[in-house]
Amino acid sequence: MSEIHVLIVDDEEALVRSLSYALRGEGMLPRAVYSGEAALELLADSTVGVDIVLLDLGLPGMDGIATLEGLRKCRPDLPVIMISAHGDTRAAVQAVKGGATDYLTKPFELDDLLATIHNTLAVPPSDEVAVAEQGALLGQSPAMRGLQAAVQRIANSSATRILLLGESGTGKTLVAQALHANSARSAHPFIEVNCAALPEQLIEAELFGSEKGSYTGAHQKRVGLVTQAHNGTLFLDEIGELPLALQAKLLHFLENGSYRAVGASQASSADVRVVAATNRDLADDVRQGRFREDLFYRLNVITIDIPALRERGDDILLLARHFAARQAQEEKAAPIELQADAAAALVRHRWPGNVRELKNLIERLTILLPGQAISAAQLPAHLHSSEPAPTSLSALDDQLERAERELVNDALSRSAGHKGLAADLLGISRHALKRRLQRLGL
Repeated sequence: MSEIHVLIVDDEEALVRSLSYALRGEGMLPRAVYSGEAALELLADSTVGVDIVLLDLGLPGMDGIATLEGLRKCRPDLPVIMISAHGDTRAAVQAVKGGATDYLTKPFELDDLLATIHNTLAVPPSDEVAVAEQGALLGQSPAMRGLQAAVQRIANSSATRILLLGESGTGKTLVAQALHANSARSAHPFIEVNCAALPEQLIEAELFGSEKGSYTGAHQKRVGLVTQAHNGTLFLDEIGELPLALQAKLLHFLENGSYRAVGASQASSADVRVVAATNRDLADDVRQGRFREDLFYRLNVITIDIPALRERGDDILLLARHFAARQAQEEKAAPIELQADAAAALVRHRWPGNVRELKNLIERLTILLPGQAISAAQLPAHLHSSEPAPTSLSALDDQLERAERELVNDALSRSAGHKGLAADLLGISRHALKRRLQRLGL
């Protein structure tokens, strides 16, 4: 695949640096300007090669909408992905109507950005399944072959309510994208909602929309994500974090496709395939009164169990080599290799963080030991220690809870007890952090 030239137009320098680093890690060639005027000046030169533009709506001076209009005049065939801040959904929809190819709402996941870029350019990110770039669907183990077959079969079915089950880091987002990409709905929007990341008081308005003046701060009509996903796929990640008060309204929508925007006098409807995902035991949440039983049974009709990395055998080494090659490309270094004892240690490890944990390990080793043949002694201590692996599911659950507790406590310590800052460090909303503190008894 030829390199993709990406122009980033955003005035947030930290975000630009982060995006540029991430895109280079994916083999792309990012370039950045910090205003709409600079973007138009750059692209007025027909010799400047750009394949796609990431354009922020909230630019100083010439805003994103005006910049988009200018881009349509000087480069009418150049695809543009709008980037909107939380709450700018209506403006983003207007931008799409004005010629933008797609849009993302901050904060967004790198996986979402990559999928949007590749889908926009109609270029698969690898020779494997289109969404296999991050490793979630890359593999030859029986567990992965079963997952790939299930995804293909369900994607082509008439099922519109699908539940993804799996531990954190197994790649539920990419499986949801695969379900969409392989379905008859692929030409329509794929909308992702992280139920843990949205403020609790705004989730209903984000999902179903709101009328102007329907609540404090509602200065304009808001188009809900359900509306935007019409004829496409709505991915509800971390569905177990959805507040109880909203679960009943979601159930009503799942039953008949109808919903009512906040403050609206009439109901609306949308034809949407809903894919929900969780790493929690929803049945236990039902018993504990944290999740509605009727919603659980409505979601629990078509389920896909995503295998943990420890269940994938030699896929661990296949993924390790895949990530080593990618990270070496990013670091402009020779890829690391695994000596026999290190490879055996990786296969023995329980991988509580799954594919994400493996990817982070390979990235760290490549940065610290570029081009070296890694022995078991050079791995982190917990990977080559003689401590036996958990032998039961309950023991593993205890291990995961301890890890979660440590992460939360570390974030609170680093933020001096400020819950808002701690939530930002963890990448979740303050309300999601509050629910985790209650569940962990902190």
